[in-house]
Amino acid sequence: MTRARSQRPAPGSRVVVIGGGIAGLATAALLADEGYAVTVIEAREETGGRAGTWERDGFRFDTGPSWYLMPEVFEHFFALLGTTAAAELDLVPLVPAYRVYAEPEGDGIGDHLDVVSGRAEATALFESREPGAGARLDEYLDSAADAYDLAVSKFLYDTYASSEGLRDPDILRRIPTLAPLLTRSLNRFVDSRFQDPMLRQVLGYPAVFLGSSPYDVPSLYHLMSHLDLDDAVLYPRGGFTEIIAAIERLARERGVEVRTGTAVAQILTAADGSARGVRLADTSEIAADIVVSAADLHHTETVLLPPERQTYPERWWRKRTPSFGALLILLGVEGELPELSHHTLLFTRGWRENFDAISGRDTHIPDPASLYVCRPSATDDTVAPAGSENLFVLVPIPADPELGRGGVDGAGDAAIEAAADRAIEQIAHWTGVDDLASRVRVRRTIAPADFARDLGAWRGNSLGLAHTLGQSALFRPGNASKKVPGLYYAGASVLPGIGLPMCLISAELVVKRLRGDTTAGPLPEPAAPTG
Repeated sequence: MTRARSQRPAPGSRVVVIGGGIAGLATAALLADEGYAVTVIEAREETGGRAGTWERDGFRFDTGPSWYLMPEVFEHFFALLGTTAAAELDLVPLVPAYRVYAEPEGDGIGDHLDVVSGRAEATALFESREPGAGARLDEYLDSAADAYDLAVSKFLYDTYASSEGLRDPDILRRIPTLAPLLTRSLNRFVDSRFQDPMLRQVLGYPAVFLGSSPYDVPSLYHLMSHLDLDDAVLYPRGGFTEIIAAIERLARERGVEVRTGTAVAQILTAADGSARGVRLADTSEIAADIVVSAADLHHTETVLLPPERQTYPERWWRKRTPSFGALLILLGVEGELPELSHHTLLFTRGWRENFDAISGRDTHIPDPASLYVCRPSATDDTVAPAGSENLFVLVPIPADPELGRGGVDGAGDAAIEAAADRAIEQIAHWTGVDDLASRVRVRRTIAPADFARDLGAWRGNSLGLAHTLGQSALFRPGNASKKVPGLYYAGASVLPGIGLPMCLISAELVVKRLRGDTTAGPLPEPAAPTG
């Protein structure tokens, strides 16, 4: 087992990180802490990438992630830098964790329930809707917790640079248990245990956080329910850009230079094929001993590298599955909205049809759609003027830039704005806020064409490569180029996967690569300071 730390980098060893999203900033902070001289190059005027922000008329919106899950991953990352999540963020537990509305049968509001985190609360809720479901959920969550612990200790922090992690005796002993979880869909796993439609949807919807549907992700991912039902759902006061600000602050404190409004046009290679720096859009060059691209992997491979240097050329991508696309609707609303929780989910009766519309053969924007609403103003008085509400609506849609672009105050493409109108009407009808549309004072839409243009997202996807079986763990793109020594990757399309915690782990995997560490677990944390 290779855990020995390699030599510290030679004095003056230079790293260029492409992309100032969470993965790029986290990689920069960790490498600077290792002793490298790091420069981050971000094409946009602000850092954050998908975890961006937008402000207007006193409303401040997150434009990306909004669920703070896997808190121990954040804690571990901050510990590597000698601090804590509590010191860097103001985290608030959400009670309830979220609210769920079902599609109404007629003109009334939909059947709804509040999900409160905690084993006792969750099992009581399930039992209240389906006799015997509480005990079955107890077993389900035991299995989810076990799968989650296995994933964190054996899979998520593995670079797969060697097969030693996969040969771990603990994994080999558990193959009879793991095999069915990998070969059966999450939907089948849930439906075999529960009958109530809303309970099935509560357990199946986390697949969307993985960029896919419960019909396509393996049932191993039932581990996601451990995070919201067993564990807790938190919120960083000030919004998710506070996470970005904290990591950028830690990076700058370690000497990282962050350049925004600067696009990389090419990754440069030396005569021996190794990375030697980047060429910027203005034709100037930055020399480096190591290049880390935290930009979209498709863009990195097919635009920034010549064909002979591409580990993942265009033909590779033809057989891959992007995450769902997204229609984001940012709404500043006059008056209060107690009908909505901080997190609210609306689930359609046509569950299978909804997902088929997004990723089936005849893709289109589903109507009605199973969608998500975040109301951060329920918890945070800094995101909206007094007496008003901040709403972030996410409608999962196909990953297809041809669907169009969004805009401000209805200025987006017609199909996108019409879909946004339908979503607002749906929220109003299902939750009993009939005058919602008339109370909207600020509106902006963001669509797949915006993800493609602004973030370089392959096919306009919203999250990265979907977590299908063939795109998870050792089957997911690795964190090191096979064609360009000294070129590494971080972000949502490489190991270990989608989401802010996964991006933090991907940054750590770059460090493990450079240290020559092939162990499957996280890096050892430095001893906490005493006194």
